[in-house]
Parts: sequence; C-alpha cells; structure tokens
Amino acid sequence: MGFQRNISLVAQRGTPAWPRASGVAELVTVLFVSALGMATLPAAYADDAPPAANAAPKETVRAEVGKPLQDALNLMKDKKYPEALAKIHEAELVPNRTPFENFTIDQMRGSAAANAGQDDVAVASYESAVQSGRYPPDQKIKLELAIASTYFNKLKNYPKAATWASNYVRDGGTDPTAQDLIINSHYLSNDYTSAINELKGVLEADEKAGRPTTEAHLDLLYTCYEKTNNSAGESQILEKLLASYPKKDYWALAISRLLHHSFAERLDLDLLRLRFAMGDFKKEGDYMDMAQLSLEAGYPAEAKKVVDAGYANGALGKGADAARHQRLQALVNKNVADDQKAISAGDVDAEKAKTGDGLMNTGYNYVINGKAEKGLALMEQGLKKGGLKHPEDSKMHLGIAYYYAGDKQKAAQILRSVQGNDGVGDLAHLWAVFAAGPGHT
Repeated sequence: MGFQRNISLVAQRGTPAWPRASGVAELVTVLFVSALGMATLPAAYADDAPPAANAAPKETVRAEVGKPLQDALNLMKDKKYPEALAKIHEAELVPNRTPFENFTIDQMRGSAAANAGQDDVAVASYESAVQSGRYPPDQKIKLELAIASTYFNKLKNYPKAATWASNYVRDGGTDPTAQDLIINSHYLSNDYTSAINELKGVLEADEKAGRPTTEAHLDLLYTCYEKTNNSAGESQILEKLLASYPKKDYWALAISRLLHHSFAERLDLDLLRLRFAMGDFKKEGDYMDMAQLSLEAGYPAEAKKVVDAGYANGALGKGADAARHQRLQALVNKNVADDQKAISAGDVDAEKAKTGDGLMNTGYNYVINGKAEKGLALMEQGLKKGGLKHPEDSKMHLGIAYYYAGDKQKAAQILRSVQGNDGVGDLAHLWAVFAAGPGHT
C-alpha cells in the first residue's frame, strides 16, 4: 500500500511481562511459598507441627535440594539474581530428583532468570513448570500468556509465541492480547494463510456481536490478502475499510487499484464524478478534464458545476492557462443556455427510440439540471426498456443520479447490484460505499 501500514496489533494493546521482584521475589512468593507452603521444604525449614490425622501427605523436597534453594530465595530477597541462579544450579546437580523437586527448581529458576534479564532461561523454565501440570488453572493461564509475550517481544520466536498464546485461549484465557499475539505471530512468521483464518474469525465474531471491526484488524487482513495475491479479498476488505474508516489514503488506494486493473476508458467520466463528489480534485487538470468530458457526453450543466467549483477553489482562472480556462467557461455557459432550450425536445425522441439509452441520457440530464423527479422516472423507464449499449453502466448512472437527488440509500442499493469485469462493477461498488458512508477524512 502507498501509506504507512500498522501490522502491530499487539503494540496497540500492550503485552504482559514477566513478574519482576520487589523484596521477596513475587513469583516465588505467590507460587512457591504461599501456594505450596514452607512444608514443601525439608524438615529443617518446615513447620515442626505434626500432620493432622488422615491428612494427605504433602510433597516435599529433600534437604540436599532444599538447602541451596533456600539460599537462592534469600539471595533473591536481596536482588542478587545471578548468585541465586548459581545456587539453583547446585540444586539441579542433585541426582534422582523427584518431579516435585524439578517443578520447584523450574519455578525458582524462572523467577530469578526473569529478574536477571535472562528471558531465554526464564521462558524455558516456566515452560517446563507449566507442562508439569501442577499449576492451578488461573495461575497456569497467566504464565501461558507471559510465555507467549516473551517469545514474541523479547525472543522474536513467533511460532512459539503463537503456540503459547493459542494454549492460553484453549485453556480459557480471555485477554484480547492473546488473539493479537497469535495473529501477529502468524504474520511475522510469513504464515499468511493462518493469519487470514484468525482474522476472518475476528470479523465473524465482530459481526455476530454487532460491533465494528477495528481498523488495525482490517488493515492487517488487507495486507495478508495482498501478500497472498488474493485480489478479491483485497477488494472486499478495502470496501470495509472505506465504509468504516473513510480516510483519504484508503480512497487513494482504492482508486489506484481500480486504474491498475482492467478499467474501460468509457468509465473515465464516472470516476471523475466520484472524485468530484468526494472533493478529491486537487489540480487544474482535474477540473478541465471532467468539464470537457461532461460536455462531450452532452451534460453542460454538469460541466458548469465543475468549472464553477474550479474557479471558486482558485484552481481555474489564473496562471499561464487562465485564458484557456475562460474560453472553456464561455463554451460551457453557451452550451448550458442552449441545453435549457432543447432539453424537453429530447423527451419525445428518447421515448420513440428502440433502446433505452436515450431515456437514460435525457433523464440523467434532467437530474443534473435539478429536475430529479422527472429525470429519475425517465431513467427507470429507460432501464426497463432495455436494449442498452452498456446495461451495467446505465444501472450505475441511475445509482449516481439517485445520489445526486439525495436518496443515498436507494443509490447505494442500486450501485451494489452493478456487475462487470471491465471496471464498472468495482467503480460502482466504490460509488456505493461513498453514497452509504460519511465521505472521507
């Protein structure tokens, strides 16, 4: 696209980070001491009270494992994380460790490494701890999202980020950050098909909930379709962007796409009509081209509106071509006067013609001259009469005429029904989006 794209959905929401220590290491306090209890340490460090009758035996760590872990915990209280990691490593060297001892070591290593800035060690430790199946569900999903975030933001391992964010969603996590982590991870892994599937799910959920899809999601889906050469998908999503976020950049992209695909020359005036209605004329040539084409098509009143707007905006009437502008203005005014005298004379000829083209042209001219009711009736009659040289063009012109008449809902309905592979269908659909929407910003 010809403007800056935003592919980072995650950056907009923010992502979770590892819990950092403040005094006693936060994660150890919550998950190691509080949840498991000091009774998980060897007897020298545990409560000496005898167990209650019939109480289930508690899992413990042996003294040779517990002593270096207790030393590590004390070092973490003093924020001496590298030294704590060394002590934790001593516990790892003890042979024949139990699953519970490994779980305890993983937790403490993960917390110490995270606080020491060793994210690769931290994430591997927490992965192992989570996969042990020992965490309560609420703590498990928090860690799953933190693991996904670290893989994405710190380690740039996007496949792993997608896996862990998916695990979080699978296990009941509801933070929308996770879904965006999955989408962005697929995109940055060049797995555009998976990103498209995820984004389509977002659109379907938004539609079901009756809420608008965010610009970021639509923009990224457009990019994925662009990457996979899915032109139909690009057009569909671009129309949604134009409808919900009608920015000038999106309109410029839509018009550029239109012109770079199959686009019949006979549609040039209809495209200029759209740009004029949007207020998109920027240069002298825009006004001159449309005025001349309108004259050639037999619509001097339309040409006059364009020339008058060009003079009012300062695009015409000055510079080296001022005399040329004046000549065009004089010609337009003369043709308007002549047309006013002859416009009704065309009604009879149009009605006698074998095809509906004359009725379409005469009716459109009436609409441009401010006689919408009569003009629209003639155009409807011409469409029904048939035999039209370009039936889809005529249908589009009827939709444009309804827009000029102020019936934007009817205009959009007709314009959406236009079909064709030579640019008329795509142009009419852009007209429909413009007619139904607030314009562009």
